[in-house]
Amino acid sequence: MSSDTKCGFIALIGLPNAGKSTLMNKVIGAKVSIISKKPQTTRSRVLGIITEGAAQMIFIDTPGIFKPTKTLERAMVGAALDAIPEADIAVHLIDASRKNVAAINKDIAERLTSAKPRKLYLVLNKVDQMDKEGLLAMSAEMNAAHDYDETFMISGLKGAGLAQLVAAFARDLPQGAWHYDEDELTDMPMRLLAAELTREKVFQQLHEELPYEIFVETESWEEFDNGDLKISQAISVEKDSQKGIVLGKGGSRIKALGQASRLELEEMLERRVHLKLFVKVQKNWADREENLRQMGLSRSD
Repeated sequence: MSSDTKCGFIALIGLPNAGKSTLMNKVIGAKVSIISKKPQTTRSRVLGIITEGAAQMIFIDTPGIFKPTKTLERAMVGAALDAIPEADIAVHLIDASRKNVAAINKDIAERLTSAKPRKLYLVLNKVDQMDKEGLLAMSAEMNAAHDYDETFMISGLKGAGLAQLVAAFARDLPQGAWHYDEDELTDMPMRLLAAELTREKVFQQLHEELPYEIFVETESWEEFDNGDLKISQAISVEKDSQKGIVLGKGGSRIKALGQASRLELEEMLERRVHLKLFVKVQKNWADREENLRQMGLSRSD
């Protein structure tokens, strides 16, 4: 590898549902972070990796920053804040379609500017939902109040503006050797990624009935000589009543969840997958240190 290679970390920071996971997946070109309409879907730091030309960009998709009240929430916000000083480029990602953007993002902007990363970008997302005059006024207000190095306007979902953003990342990363092989897309173990995909399906299908008290763990992973893969996953809920919701009438819901997750796993892994899901009640699972560790989190009291 030549001495002119670049490599560095890019932290995606913002409020819940700003579009951090969507942006990273779009740039990477593959799903490495799950997405749902529920805020705070991303629970731990997820690394997404893209190597373009001489530059290797390592994205840190972080949980949304909000005011935590529970053990899991404090650990999630702690993981997001810990990523800021590690980043070569910090991205303050803002949902431009929301009201009172400057006010609701003030605390995050102040945290970012006080951390003094090498580069700090303001990235206005979902710009396809806003008129040009409103976007320019929003950009001017944020830049007047906070010290950003550069401002970008994008649609993470539709891909608009991403080429210019990625080009800026490659330009501003420091010189250095790559940390990962050229074809690696994430550092997340496949067992954990498989569990995250199933958790995404639970949120997608049960987002109105089921709150956040859900934890998916890949309990077994068996590979066969013919290339098939057998996976067993446990979906933990906190209450007996929630178990019935996940199972559905006659087991119909858990069957639909398993089918949706299996199909996406087969597409991702390019092999036949046999997926078995079961549900168990694990009261106060979010307060247990071992469960936080499995998600790559630590207690932040």
